[in-house]
Amino acid sequence: MANPFKSILNWVAKHFQDDPAKMLIWTGVAGWSISSAAQIFAIIANPKIDNEKKGFLIPQEMYDAVTNISLYFLITLFAKKTVSKLFTTGKWAPKNVRKFLNENKSIYSDKIGKVNFDLGKELDTPKRQDLLKEYDITKSFGTTVATVGAGVLATNILTPIVRNKMASRIQKTYIDIKNEMKENPTEQVQKQPAFKSNFYAKYNSSSLKI
Repeated sequence: MANPFKSILNWVAKHFQDDPAKMLIWTGVAGWSISSAAQIFAIIANPKIDNEKKGFLIPQEMYDAVTNISLYFLITLFAKKTVSKLFTTGKWAPKNVRKFLNENKSIYSDKIGKVNFDLGKELDTPKRQDLLKEYDITKSFGTTVATVGAGVLATNILTPIVRNKMASRIQKTYIDIKNEMKENPTEQVQKQPAFKSNFYAKYNSSSLKI
């Protein structure tokens, strides 16, 4: 019987061994997703939290999850692609590759920096394998560092700012609905069952302004 853990490791190695930055992005997304799902499930399963509070906490956690995952994915992917493109177009290159390009200015001076130029393909010849190896290692290191930096920026700076603004808006919507119910005590019994749906409707409407 095949070892499922070994199969997962083999799949990861096959898909990410040449691109650790890509692995960091997707493992980060997976981590955020699992963490968010666990948090939402904990709220749903907690008998000490009444349904009214769950009607506030669950959508807040859902919007937090979307914010966390989206910002992390988009920012890290943008950083990875930007740095990768700088290497691909020859704007960035390791020492020996820069030396090679300088020695062949007549061929590459008009190509470096152009969107359709692929330095990796230019180096992928039998005589340039040492240069290609150095280029690949440096490019992989550069995209990995950029991805880690972008992940730290997204997780510790941008995500908390956006999340706090969204949480504030959700809380305001929650308070507004509670105040409406207090102002119309005779209708409170009829409104109470619809509290959750009203909250979703009101917040979804207001969130369009973000």
